[in-house]
Amino acid sequence: MLSSTSAAAFSPLRLVPRRRAVARRSAAAATVITMRDRSKNRKPTQRGRYLSTEAIQAVQSLKRAALQGPPSGAAVPVEPKLRRLLKADMVAVFRELAAQGEALLALQVFEEIRKEHWYKPKLLLYVDIVTVLANKGLRSEVDKVCSHLKREQLEPDTEGFNLLLKAFLDAEFTQLTMDCFRLMKLWDSDPDRITYKTLIKGLESLGEMDLSADIKLEAQNDYGDLDFLDDEEMIDTLDQKIIWRGSSLSM
Repeated sequence: MLSSTSAAAFSPLRLVPRRRAVARRSAAAATVITMRDRSKNRKPTQRGRYLSTEAIQAVQSLKRAALQGPPSGAAVPVEPKLRRLLKADMVAVFRELAAQGEALLALQVFEEIRKEHWYKPKLLLYVDIVTVLANKGLRSEVDKVCSHLKREQLEPDTEGFNLLLKAFLDAEFTQLTMDCFRLMKLWDSDPDRITYKTLIKGLESLGEMDLSADIKLEAQNDYGDLDFLDDEEMIDTLDQKIIWRGSSLSM
């Protein structure tokens, strides 16, 4: 016969609370919340594709200021948020505005970039600003940017010049195209086959047959035959680079 103590230990009335306690502990264990590092969810940065908070605020402030407009007869003031940005953020703001087609705002930021102590002339920045200004038909602003370009001291950059030549030709700016070609040679950026094909085909499409013939002579002096003019992959390669730059700007 069991003792009263043993009976109490095996009593169903004592077992029920234990089961409930176990159940509660299991439920608590099941609802434990674990925290993840949110940085692991972030996509890789792609040449300004993802803007910092400061850069986003600067873009928004510039666009608001443009909508409000400056006082009568006054120039558009420079947004203070812009001047406080770090180098990478300021360049990202420029490219974001260019991607959005905000040509005049992009030009304003471009001018501020050129004033910064860290600024070093980069031909691809000129490609971006010329492209967005030309797309908006702002010829006088393109001329202004080109006047800056002529005073810069750039390192040799054949690929950058090829993109810039294509931008001028697409905008049907024949004289600026030829000026750019002369600058290219002046700064020791040797024209390659893509350069010559871009110029020859582009000038012919604009009806500039005499200029195209002159470029053909230069191409023959450099490369002998002109068989590369029939190589469709060369222009496709340049177009792909333009598309890639466009996608990197659509931040």
